[in-house]
Amino acid sequence: MSKHFNLTVDADGIALITMDSPGRSMNVLGPEVEAELAAIVDKVVADATIRGAIITSGKPSFLAGYDLTEFLRSFGPQLTPVQVYENFAGLGRLLRRIETCGKPFVAAINGLALGGGFEVCLACHYRVIADDPKAFVGLPEVKVGLLPGGGGTQRMPRLIGVAQALPYLLEGGNIAAAEAKKLGLVHEVVPAGELIAAAKRWLMGAPVTVQPWDQKGYRVPGGVAFASAGTTQTFMGATALVARKTLHNYPAPAAILSCVYEGTLLPIEKGLEVESKYFATLVTGPVSRNLIRTMFVNKGNADKLSVRPVDVPKSKVTKLGVLGAGMMGAGVAYVSAMQGMEVILIDSTAEQAEQGKAYSAKLLAKDVEKGRRTRSRLRPCSHASGRRLTMRSSRAPTW
Repeated sequence: MSKHFNLTVDADGIALITMDSPGRSMNVLGPEVEAELAAIVDKVVADATIRGAIITSGKPSFLAGYDLTEFLRSFGPQLTPVQVYENFAGLGRLLRRIETCGKPFVAAINGLALGGGFEVCLACHYRVIADDPKAFVGLPEVKVGLLPGGGGTQRMPRLIGVAQALPYLLEGGNIAAAEAKKLGLVHEVVPAGELIAAAKRWLMGAPVTVQPWDQKGYRVPGGVAFASAGTTQTFMGATALVARKTLHNYPAPAAILSCVYEGTLLPIEKGLEVESKYFATLVTGPVSRNLIRTMFVNKGNADKLSVRPVDVPKSKVTKLGVLGAGMMGAGVAYVSAMQGMEVILIDSTAEQAEQGKAYSAKLLAKDVEKGRRTRSRLRPCSHASGRRLTMRSSRAPTW
C-alpha cells in the first residue's frame, strides 16, 4: 500500500497517479517517495490493460522538489563524492525509467513544480499546466549552491536550446505557465478544471512514447559548442558573466555551465552521468551545505518566528522610522514601504533624505522598465519636510 500516492485506473486504461504526502502542505521528494513512485511506474508498465499514465497532485502545489532538511541529514561532508554519486542515483534512474518504459506519461501540473518536481515533469512525454498564477515551473537549485541533479541540466537545453536554457539554470527563476508554453517547456496551458481531461485527451490520441533526445537524428536546438558558433559565444559570454557575478566564490553556476557544455556534446545517458558527478562534488562541498542551512532552514525558521518568545504578544508594524538614509537605510526603507508600511526617512539634511528616497524611485522605475509592474500601480512618495522624508506605499503587487 502506498503512503504518498494514490493510483486509480479508469475504464479506458488511463492510470491516474496522484501525489498526496500526508502531514505536509506540499509534496516533496525523498527516498521513500522515490521508492513508492518507482514501484507504481513498474506496475503501470507491467499491466497490459494500462495504456498510459497521468502524474498529478492532490495538493494545491504539484511537487516542490527535494526535502532539503532530509537532504542535509542524508548528504554532506561525511560522504565522499563517489558515495553521493552512488546514493543519489535513484532519482535519475527513476526518471530515465519513466521516459524509456514504452508507455506514455503526462505531467498534469496543477501548481508549482520546482527543482526535482519540474525534473519529474521534464521526464514525462507530455506536460499540461493549469492557467493559474500559482502554477509555475523552475529549477532554483543554484540559489542553494546546487545544480539540478535529476536531469534538469540535460533535458532543459535539449528541449529549448542552450541559449534559452542557461539563464533559467544559472539564475533559478520561476517560469509562469504562459512563458513556459512559449519557451516549449510545456505543451498546453488549460483552465485548472480541465487539467486531467486535457492530459487524458492526449493519451487517448496518438501519444509519442519516445522523448525527442532519444529519437534518431535528434539535434540540440540551436546547436552545441563547437558545432554552433552562436552556442560557443553563449558559453564564452556566460562564463565571463558568472565569473564577474560570483568572483569564483560560488561553485554551482560554474558547475552548471560545465554540465551543459559537456553534457550536450554527449548522448543523454552520458550527459546525465556528467551532471551526477558535478552534483556529487557540490553536495560534499561547504558552500551548498551552508547556503541550505542559512537560506532555507534558518530563514524558514525565522519566517515562522519559531524562536519567538511565547509570552510576548504579536504586533503589526504600520509606521517605521529609519534613522540614516544611506545605503543601508534606503534599502530598509524600500523593502518596508513595499510591504505596506508608512516609512519616515530621517537624516541630517533634507537633501540626504531625498537621496534615500531616490533609491526607491530608481528601483521602481527599473521594475516598470522590465515589465515587472506598471506605473499605475505605484503610489508617489510625499515631499521632504525638514530633516524627515515620508514614504508611503501600498503593499507591493505580485511580480
